[in-house]
Amino acid sequence: MCGIFGFHARSRLSLAAELDKATDLLAHRGPDGRGTFVVHSPDGDWQVGLGHRRLSIVDIEGSPQPMHSHDGRYVIVYNGEIYNYIELRAELVERGHRFATQGDTEVLIEAWRAWGEDCLPRLNGMFAFLLWDTGTGRLFAARDPFGKKPLFVAKGEGFHAFASEIEALRNFPGVDDQLDQDSLREYLSYRYVPGPATFFRGITKVPPGTFVAIDGANIRTKRYFTTPFSRTKPDIDNFDEAVELFTEKLDEAVRLRLRSDAPFGAYLSGGLDSSTIVALMSRQMAQPVSTFSVGFDVPGSSELPYARQVAEAFGTDHHELSVGMNEFTSVWEEAVLRRGAPVAEPSDLPVLLLSRMASRSVKMVLTGEGADELLGGYPKHRAEPWVAMYQRLVPSGLHDGLVAPAARALPYAARRVKTLAGVAGIRDLQARMAAWFGGADGGQAEMLYAGPPQLRDLDPLPFASDGASSALKRMLHFDQTSWLPDNLLERGDRMMMAGSIEGRMPFMDVGLAELVARFPDAFLTGAPKGKRVLRVLASKLLPREIIERKKVGFRVPVEQWFRAGMADQLRDLLQGTDATVRQVCNAHEIDRLVGEHLGGTQNHEKILWALANLEQFFRIFRPTIAEAAPQQREPDYRFADSALR
Repeated sequence: MCGIFGFHARSRLSLAAELDKATDLLAHRGPDGRGTFVVHSPDGDWQVGLGHRRLSIVDIEGSPQPMHSHDGRYVIVYNGEIYNYIELRAELVERGHRFATQGDTEVLIEAWRAWGEDCLPRLNGMFAFLLWDTGTGRLFAARDPFGKKPLFVAKGEGFHAFASEIEALRNFPGVDDQLDQDSLREYLSYRYVPGPATFFRGITKVPPGTFVAIDGANIRTKRYFTTPFSRTKPDIDNFDEAVELFTEKLDEAVRLRLRSDAPFGAYLSGGLDSSTIVALMSRQMAQPVSTFSVGFDVPGSSELPYARQVAEAFGTDHHELSVGMNEFTSVWEEAVLRRGAPVAEPSDLPVLLLSRMASRSVKMVLTGEGADELLGGYPKHRAEPWVAMYQRLVPSGLHDGLVAPAARALPYAARRVKTLAGVAGIRDLQARMAAWFGGADGGQAEMLYAGPPQLRDLDPLPFASDGASSALKRMLHFDQTSWLPDNLLERGDRMMMAGSIEGRMPFMDVGLAELVARFPDAFLTGAPKGKRVLRVLASKLLPREIIERKKVGFRVPVEQWFRAGMADQLRDLLQGTDATVRQVCNAHEIDRLVGEHLGGTQNHEKILWALANLEQFFRIFRPTIAEAAPQQREPDYRFADSALR
């Protein structure tokens, strides 16, 4: 787990010194080592620079980067872990490949030598890497299938630059750091910026499951992976067989992720997902698992007692962190800086604090992230399949004129009913997928947004699921191509790496996703709380009360804090005379939301958190705010072959 930076540029540009600066902006991601490399292409027209900051997990002493192949042809900087590197190494040795190290980085180089871009589907892991071929003068960049590891790209006059985080690119000369108005508009609806866009016009994300090949002035991009839910028909109809296969695959995913030469542990919330991971780890480890949990000092908002119960059941070496409002706000600005964007979820901040604590004793943790998006664990997953029937029975006029207004008038205590009743009538798929998250619905987002008209269409991939076998699988496809890579996985990477901790997620195993896509919906949402196959597995591993307890979720008590000790900070951020958010959003609507929340008549915590973070983002990054160009812009995910200027 590391931080990488690289550029491919015209030789006339003087960028070597900038490489050092950009690489060191990623020091928090890799405190254990540093290296840079600059070379010109064989024809002399181009130059390539690669920078690396290392967090040593595997082959601690023997795999410094940038790494050169044994014959000097390839040079790589790489962020992530290839979990099946031992098996791949054995296969490559049989083919005659040579190795000088014991780590996965050299395996990645030799896999590229053996199979080229076809090596990517063979890699079981999370990764983003830049590989320079001195023989052909080509630069190759790739990102893992689900986008667990980040890779941003900036295009300027005569160059492309890549980095693990936005801050390193934003400070690179020639990068357009103007505010992307379309991203602002999308953020108000989604509470995150759907990829491949970012808040900066000159910086985009390399999409998950995608590679970029640069050869001189030409660039080629290809998506090599799409989610199994968008292309697989269920063919496993025996539930007992499904549970057995699922158990074997998840157990294998945990086993592979225990490969580490550095101390490791697990993040334990006390919920079903992380508790199952800890149980499987305990079966495979000779020593107690080190577990780490975070909660809050507000009564009724902490899951620490549940985590403690699981820790006692498995005899773990358990560590707890209780976060109060002051600790929470103390890392708010740093969290925004590391995200390079507003922090979409309040839970980002306690994850950062927990990572700082955990890094004192371990370098890597396993987590339960991704289980809900794999197995249908949210209420929306059980509701979406019924939407088509509702829309056939209830005309749009009746919904818009009666049902939706009645839902909006319900108290916050009925928030799930409010969301269900409001969302069910939205007939546009894109708008409905955003509304399920319970932030600003389309109407409220329109009322808040005060910028120019939208010029860009969303990336169609999250909504292009014609091969999905059901409405549930279509939603899971959306979750795995938008909600996860652009929100939850960004939290997992940025907040953990801010504390110099690597996070591994067994539920995000590609092979496990391929298997689950073969299950009918009833094996997933057939239980009252969803995740049916996981609940059956967990019943054999966990205390009964953990399996049956009400799902709480990782819920930060922002509602109470906004009305108490954070009220003045909220007013300053959203109602201060110099607040930028009042320039780009409707100030009267902001005032209404603040007044109703602080007055206790409505709970607007989600949209107020989004707006407050937007203002934090403006204060930290100070992007240039200018109107977008009047013509329709092609979305950046279409990196069609083109010449560099």
